[in-house]
Amino acid sequence: MTNPHGKRRGTRDMFARDFRKKGLIPLSTYMKCYKVGDIVDIKGCGAVTKGMPYKVYHGKTGRIYNVTKRAVGVIVNKRVKGRILAKKINLRVEHILHSKCRDDFLQRVKRNEAVKKEAKASGVYVCTRRAPVNPRTSHTVKGKGIAVEEVRPIRYEFIA
Repeated sequence: MTNPHGKRRGTRDMFARDFRKKGLIPLSTYMKCYKVGDIVDIKGCGAVTKGMPYKVYHGKTGRIYNVTKRAVGVIVNKRVKGRILAKKINLRVEHILHSKCRDDFLQRVKRNEAVKKEAKASGVYVCTRRAPVNPRTSHTVKGKGIAVEEVRPIRYEFIA
C-alpha cells in the first residue's frame, strides 16, 4: 500500500482517546473558563472532528488571543526550516487544556512573598533566589569483616 497523503495521516495513536476515557466527553470540558492571555496545551480529541488542530500542533503550548462561543484562538510557535513562526489557529474547547507550566512559578512567587513579609516584620534579610543543590559530602564505605576484592578484566592471551 502506498503512503497516504491526507491531513490526518499518522494520527491513529495521536488522536485516539485514552484507555477507559472513550465515549461521551465530560461536561466539565465545556464549563471551563478561558480568558485572553491564558496559557493552554493543545491536545486533539478524536471524538470531536470539528475545530480539531492539525497534527503538527498536537502537544504544543500556546497563548489565547481570542475567545468565541465554542472556540478559542491560540498563538503557537511553529518551527519552519530554520525559523520559528508565531501561528494563529482556531480550536474548539474540546481540544485544549489549561497548561500547568506556570503553576510551579506562581506557587514560588506566593511562597517568596510570604517569606519576604515575615522577614520584613522580623527585620531579617532573606534570600529568595533558587540555589543549586550542593553535592553530597564525601564518606567512606566500611564493610565489617569483609575483605576488599579487586575486580579487573582478564588479560588477553593468544593461544596458537
